[in-house]
Amino acid sequence: MKYCLLSPARLIPTEEVSLDRVDILQAKILQAGSWTAPITAEKNALFVMDGHHRLTVAHRLRLTTVPVVLLDYDSVRLESWRAGETITPAEIFAMARSGRKFPYKTTRHIFTEGLPRCDVPLQLLFRPTSSEMVPARAAGALS
Repeated sequence: MKYCLLSPARLIPTEEVSLDRVDILQAKILQAGSWTAPITAEKNALFVMDGHHRLTVAHRLRLTTVPVVLLDYDSVRLESWRAGETITPAEIFAMARSGRKFPYKTTRHIFTEGLPRCDVPLQLLFRPTSSEMVPARAAGALS
């Protein structure tokens, strides 16, 4: 599985975030000096599946690119964090296209193949770059 570097502006959030959690995550990313977990997004529409807090951090830091894994709903199981609720990909597409967002902790995406880790120095994410696909095993090797 590979990740690519995309502009955060291209990604469409589908769920609200906890600002307290964003603050904590931002501090961790800045302290580490690198981005270690790619955001996951639907490969055609670029709706965020997982990583809404990371996307918010990217906007706050004004990053020009972030690591993103592009997937489709054939390879992802979708659940709701809320007891008794069901969420479908069609509902996510409709919500995102409406410009509205689900409340925090509504959707839960389960990645059967797992997700790659990455180790991309923050300074590389401030510079414009191509949307080059990067093998997960070569995480951090962007040359």
